[in-house]
This record gives sequence, C-alpha cells and structure tokens, in this order.
Amino acid sequence: MVYEIMLQMGPIHNIHMPRDRVTQTHQGFGFVEFRTPGDAEYAANVMNGVKLYGKSLRVNKASADKQKQAEVGAELFVGNLDPMVDEKILYDTFSRFGPLLTLPKVAREDSGNSKGFGFISFADFESSDAAVENLHGQYLLSKEVSVQYAFKKDGKGERHGDAAERELAAQAKKRNIVPEMQPVPAAFLNQPQPPPAVAPGAPP
Repeated sequence: MVYEIMLQMGPIHNIHMPRDRVTQTHQGFGFVEFRTPGDAEYAANVMNGVKLYGKSLRVNKASADKQKQAEVGAELFVGNLDPMVDEKILYDTFSRFGPLLTLPKVAREDSGNSKGFGFISFADFESSDAAVENLHGQYLLSKEVSVQYAFKKDGKGERHGDAAERELAAQAKKRNIVPEMQPVPAAFLNQPQPPPAVAPGAPP
C-alpha cells in the first residue's frame, strides 16, 4: 500500500518497513528512498498530514547531509543537579560512556545560577543507553540525579530514544554517515575528574 501511494510522488529507489523481530508486525513507520531529492521533498509536502485508515501520516524528509545529522536523538535530561555541578563536571561524568555530539548544557537563570537540570547529547544510542543504565539514581556531588531521555522539542510529549530515531541512526550508520561532533575545549580535557557517582542511599 505504501509503495503504491508513494510511487505517485515519483520513482522509488528503495522502501524499508521495519517489523518487530518477534511478532513480525509493522512498527508503524518506514523509509522511502526516492531517486531524486526533489521527489522526496514533493512527497513530504504533499503526503504529510494525509489520513490513511483513520490515521494522519507524518512524512518528513530525512537528509543524508552530515551537517544535518547532528541531532541523532540520543538526547538525555539530567535532573536534580547539585548547584555546584557545571558543564565540565557533566562532561567528565557522561563522556565516560561514549562520544558527545555537543558540550553538556546546564540550564541557568539570568544570574548564571543553575536551575538544577541539564542536557546531554550523545553521538549514538549505545552510549546514551549505557549512561541512563549506570547513572540514573546515582549521586553526583550531594544529590541523587535523574537521568532519562529528554522530551522532543515538538511539544507532543514524546521522548527521544524511540524506535523511529533508533532506526534512522542505524540506517545512517550503515551508510557511514557520521554525525559531526563539537570540538572539546582544552580546558575540559586538562582539569581533574570530578568525584565519582556512588550508589543510591550512600551519604553525599
């Protein structure tokens, strides 16, 4: 059905509809590769929002441009931060699990004081999954931190790390499309490591 519909938009080079490995049912999303970027753009403009069997389709153009691959989706929210935790401490703590796309961000008031939360952007989901598994509920300085996938910016209440983002990242990896990572300042590399996180319930 998807092939027949998308074929009306232009010649198709490839179509991929991921299935659940156990049940072999479709996972509710797919990828269509057109022969030209123009056809892909036309399909996204025409088909986005069209209803099929009572559901509105979400059709977006996925760019293969390395510059546009910066947001992999491995975005983490780190909550309940100690006021003394800064970007350097977050970098030292999270970079142990894998490469970061951008430097950590601590949300701050106009005065410069921390709001008690921050964001981490990894280059792959293996690293972000490891960070969530190992750091959620651990102590960083004097507070037990919450580490989970951040909400997406579209305001629909969905978190990063879903099946669609992971499939996109896997497809990019197969094509050797590597996200561009922000250079790390020398100051981040030369300073001593912060105190390690400890198990939940341990004294600060």
